[in-house]
Amino acid sequence: MRQFTTGDLNKQVGDVTDAASREPIVLTRHNKPRFVLMSYDHYERMRTGFDPRRAYSVSDMPKEHEELFGEAIERLARGEGYDDEP
Repeated sequence: MRQFTTGDLNKQVGDVTDAASREPIVLTRHNKPRFVLMSYDHYERMRTGFDPRRAYSVSDMPKEHEELFGEAIERLARGEGYDDEP
């Protein structure tokens, strides 16, 4: 888990909150963990125990996901990547 100081939060609020939007981060004070900062969505998933995200094995993948996955693999095989998307 990434760590920032409480001073970082004051000086670089954009960087700290951007990191917290991707994953929970630890805020330290005097080199000791004091707080955890995370996105509201992550907090709700933890609080409710419900996570709408789902992982599938290829053989169990829903048909619409299979088609999207196949298209993405073909784009990557052609040398196109995420940076090429609008």
